[in-house]
Amino acid sequence: MNASNFDLQSYLSRIGFEGDPSPDFETLKRMKRRQLFSVPFENHDVQAGIVPSLAPEAMYAKIVERRRGGYCYEVNGLFAMALEALGIPHRFVAARPMTYAVRRPKTHVAIIAAVECAEWLCDLGYGRCGIREPIYLRWLDRELTQDYDTFRLTMASERDYLLQSLVDGEWKKLYEFNLCPQEMVDFEPANWLNATHPDTIFTQGLIAVLQHPSGKLVLSGERFRNFSEGRVEEKIVRPEEVEELLKQRFLLE
Repeated sequence: MNASNFDLQSYLSRIGFEGDPSPDFETLKRMKRRQLFSVPFENHDVQAGIVPSLAPEAMYAKIVERRRGGYCYEVNGLFAMALEALGIPHRFVAARPMTYAVRRPKTHVAIIAAVECAEWLCDLGYGRCGIREPIYLRWLDRELTQDYDTFRLTMASERDYLLQSLVDGEWKKLYEFNLCPQEMVDFEPANWLNATHPDTIFTQGLIAVLQHPSGKLVLSGERFRNFSEGRVEEKIVRPEEVEELLKQRFLLE
């Protein structure tokens, strides 16, 4: 995925990546973590009645130049631009969210990156439930601990993968996907659905998630939670406190 205005050094500066990147697994892992710790998952455009643009130039300008965040198409789209600039082969895949009460269409986008003769699931846009490091597609049915979260990749069918997270001792389904390659334009209908349909989580209230080394910060409506080292601190945020909270804790300008 290319953008005419993409600049690799500006992107690396935006996410706080230190050192020289290379087309290898170590860079893939560090770059993913640095973006998660620097760029929040957020739906503020949707809450303002704006359907986010999937044009690569718009994604880059929003997140890097204006220091905003975004939801799955935007944050994964930006990451794909960086992979392209580094020469790391990758493709988008369509995923079916499994966290809703009813069966949903494949509205989520994730990335499969290929480095060091292996394919890795990369996803920076599944909110507070998302993976924190790449997952090797052959690591099936293993408990994969990433900081203070645990995930598992299994097969839902002959061709469909299922990503799960361990919550209170039980495996919770996150999403299904297969390896059929997609283009960002294929997600235009899903983007419109997520940004406008009254039943999606994005239209129902303000959301912001920012990962940090020991956990994550989560704002959902008026509820603010700090997950840190397996513990949770929670408070109710008054409307007049939201803007300052987003600036100070979620690094949003």
